[in-house]
Parts: sequence; C-alpha cells; structure tokens
Amino acid sequence: MSTLTNKEPPVGHSYDGIQEYDNPLPGWWKWLFWVTIAACPFYLMYFHGGEAGRSVADQFQTALSENTKKQYKEIGDLTPDEATMVKYLQDPKWVNVGQSIFRSNCVSCHGAEGGGNVGPNLCDDNYKAVKSLTDIIKVVNEGLAGGAMPAWSKRLSHQNDVILVSVYVASLRGSKPATAKGPDGSPIPAWPTSSAEPTQKM
Repeated sequence: MSTLTNKEPPVGHSYDGIQEYDNPLPGWWKWLFWVTIAACPFYLMYFHGGEAGRSVADQFQTALSENTKKQYKEIGDLTPDEATMVKYLQDPKWVNVGQSIFRSNCVSCHGAEGGGNVGPNLCDDNYKAVKSLTDIIKVVNEGLAGGAMPAWSKRLSHQNDVILVSVYVASLRGSKPATAKGPDGSPIPAWPTSSAEPTQKM
C-alpha cells in the first residue's frame, strides 16, 4: 500500500491511524474573513442605525409598494362597498394580491392559512363583529377589541390594500386550514354572490 505524503508538518494528532497535518487556510481567505468582520459595524450603522428606509426590509417594502401601485393603475381606486368586494371575490388575480397583503401583515395573529392564532379563525362561519362583507373592511380599517386587532387604515399604504385584503379574508370562509381554532362568535349568512356593478374612482 502506498503511503501518502504531505509537505506540511504533522501536528502530532492521530485519529484511528489517520495522521493530522498542519494545513492552514489560504491567506486570501483569512484576509477576506477579517475584512468582513471589520465591515460589519459600518454595515450595521448604515443599514440598521441610519435613516429610515435603508434596511433590506424597508427597501423590500418600498419596492413592493411601488409595484402594487403600478398594478392598481389597472383598476383605479376601489370603492369600499359590497359590490366591489363581490366582484373581486370572483377574480383570482386580485384575491392573490389580497393574499400577499395578508401574508405580509396578518399571519402572526391569524395564521398562514387564516385558521387563527392569537386572533380568531377566519375560515369558519362564525364571526364576532362581522355581519356583512363591508364589515370586514370596517374591522380592518378601525381595528377591534381595544387594539387587540389594530387599525390598519394608516398602516397599509393604499385604500385598495384594505379592500383587497378584506376580499381575501372573505375568500377564506369555508376553507380547511391544516390548523384551526374553534368557533368564535356566531354563524352569519353566506356572502352574496352577485351585486350591483362596483364603482371606481378614477
């Protein structure tokens, strides 16, 4: 059996007959490591301790908001009424926009699938402060339970955000999330399936 040779000196350790040699990391790797450490304080000060909007999360939210505004040019400013909600409940594209808003803001309280966490289950037929579709918009806008459900009217960047996330919440009714809380509130009638043509503020 041939014997492997190594130009580096052994360090005196042997594991199961395997001799350990002193093979240092390349010099360029060490310098890159130390440069990275030296740059960390400046990175933290600039992106996390400087002006608002510099962090990666802030930049992402800004880009997302700008992209959403471009999409909203297609539909204009929606009116927060039942007709609008009925229409967009039947449009998967805009329901998905509402879903993205929900996942960015509502998951911590209502769960990823709307089954409830700290907040109530949004997937069954039981509601506490909702009797109609537009009541969902009111709850999202004004909040509920003394701030337990925060008012999102000033947190979301556009009124369409409020309406479309409300549409998505309405669409969750009857779905079967993997994890769901028990009923909270009382059963209410099914959502309407048709209404007058919604208006848009152009």
